[in-house]
Amino acid sequence: MSARRGKHTDELVTVIMPARNEEQAIGAALDSVLGQSYQNLQFVVIDGGSTDGTRPIIEERQALDPRLEVVTNPLPNIPVSLNMGLAEARGRWLVRVDAHSTVPPTYVADLVARLREGTWAGVGGVKPGVGITPAGRAIAAAMGSRFGVGNSKYHYATTELEVDHLPFGAYPVDLLREVGGWDENLVANEDYELDYRLRGRGGRLLLDPRVVIAWQCRQSVPDLYKQYVRYGKGKADVAMLHPASLSARHVVAPALVAWLALAALRAGRHPAQAALMVSPYVAGVAVATRQTRRVLENDADWVHLPGAFTAMHVGWGYGFWAGLVRGLVRRRSAR
Repeated sequence: MSARRGKHTDELVTVIMPARNEEQAIGAALDSVLGQSYQNLQFVVIDGGSTDGTRPIIEERQALDPRLEVVTNPLPNIPVSLNMGLAEARGRWLVRVDAHSTVPPTYVADLVARLREGTWAGVGGVKPGVGITPAGRAIAAAMGSRFGVGNSKYHYATTELEVDHLPFGAYPVDLLREVGGWDENLVANEDYELDYRLRGRGGRLLLDPRVVIAWQCRQSVPDLYKQYVRYGKGKADVAMLHPASLSARHVVAPALVAWLALAALRAGRHPAQAALMVSPYVAGVAVATRQTRRVLENDADWVHLPGAFTAMHVGWGYGFWAGLVRGLVRRRSAR
């Protein structure tokens, strides 16, 4: 990043990090924030009731650096943790950092410099996945593929652009408080919902690909599937809350799952027809696997690519339908 952004030490910036059972990644995440070139930080870590070694690691760093503050959230609920961090914020700007990611030394300075332009309600960077296992490396590659994540440009953008959603964004604290922070009724997709409300107020969101988040993705295909089921359920909740937020790209995966379910029903009596129905998707996975394989450093990891693509699409689509049914039942019960 250009040196013109330099060091900013005049205004306090609050960094918040919700964390729960992240003992494998939390140490590196904390160190990347405490090692920022922007020194005037209030760093609030919200521990969501960790049952592993996460809390001792946080407290070890806290003993060495008074900028680190710890808040305890007894509920394993990320929006609640985020709002607890917002309530503690004393800075003018708030930067969210994920507990299983690391950020470069100029991360805070770069984001704050863009917020200071006065044009943006929120600013964020790209988050390429980091894989550790063979499956994890394949998952990271799949998440950088347009076939894998569609129009979620924060996974692969190379040019600066205005977007509808940011990963782990940075925002003015006063603005977040004006809109009421994150919706605590959501189990996932709370960041998209926040961005939707900000845009509804006329706010503009900037994605700057020169700002990079090294984000540790899931390291197995089953874990990836579970994650995307949760994402899909979260999207259904947001769609019911804000129907206008749903776009064409959001219904692709649910439509795929519905089509695959229909093919499965036809398979018993008409197997050839069912095979013909699923063949376009199978072909798409095969082509995407071949293209994505080229970016893998270890070619042997490619065997996990088809499973990764399918886990993302089917998990998200199934989660959306499950979340939609759950939401409709809740509404009916509330009458």
